[in-house]
Amino acid sequence: MTQPTDTRREHLPTALALAASSLPVLPLRAGKVPFGNCRTCADNACGGRPNMKTAGPCACPDVCHAWAAATTDADVISSGLWERAWVRASAVAYHPGGADLTVVDLDNADAIMWAREHLPTTQIMPTTRGEHWIYLGAMGSANAVRPGVDIKSTMAYARWRGHGTGTPTALPDAVRTLAATKPVAARPAPQTIAVPAPAGGGGCRHRTPAFLERGIAMAEQRITDAHSGVHNTVYRTFLAVLSTHGRCGCLTETHIGRLFTAAQAKGESPRHCTDAWTNARTRLGL
Repeated sequence: MTQPTDTRREHLPTALALAASSLPVLPLRAGKVPFGNCRTCADNACGGRPNMKTAGPCACPDVCHAWAAATTDADVISSGLWERAWVRASAVAYHPGGADLTVVDLDNADAIMWAREHLPTTQIMPTTRGEHWIYLGAMGSANAVRPGVDIKSTMAYARWRGHGTGTPTALPDAVRTLAATKPVAARPAPQTIAVPAPAGGGGCRHRTPAFLERGIAMAEQRITDAHSGVHNTVYRTFLAVLSTHGRCGCLTETHIGRLFTAAQAKGESPRHCTDAWTNARTRLGL
């Protein structure tokens, strides 16, 4: 009978080796997403970690805050708190910006062909669907800078795919130019949803503002408490919020931003959040 793989033995040595080479690492769970925050850090109640080099208001030793959990501290990586994550981990990830690196994520053959024509040769790591091109130098991360091309550097993580081939070269201006019109921060601006006004003057049909506040708080908690199937949980939660509040006009950018923040704290990317929100609106005919 085949025995289950001891993922701790598989991933922990890799993580420690990468950390020893000054590459900040973190474990990923199934779906290539980080582990959710602990209860103390849930919903960023602790204040969050503003960057990799200073812990800021949060000194939690657990695997929290997605990319900001990445560390080169061998004691933290092999600690008891992290051991639980390594047992369940599906892969090792790293924070490129924390090591002064930028990853150009090429997601398909067309993107690879474009890179070969427009970008200088550098270290290349094959991925499931394309390639990671690694450059020396950090910059702001940005998704979908062109078809099939994402940039992962500061405030982002990339899955470790091995050493690949070639030697990393200096980050070219061509890559910086790609992201010139993209937001530097990983979190997107909250979206304003356009919904038809209800009959009877356009006022909110709900009893009190507290009704909406409770609904948003419950939605945030539902996302935060998800231990598996996070993609599906986020979509269903967005769907539930929109089915209740999407037609009365009471949702604001602040409410939507809270939901996006909760989803990204569980490891969802800005693009996944936007897609889930759009799909929920489409399903409801909003």
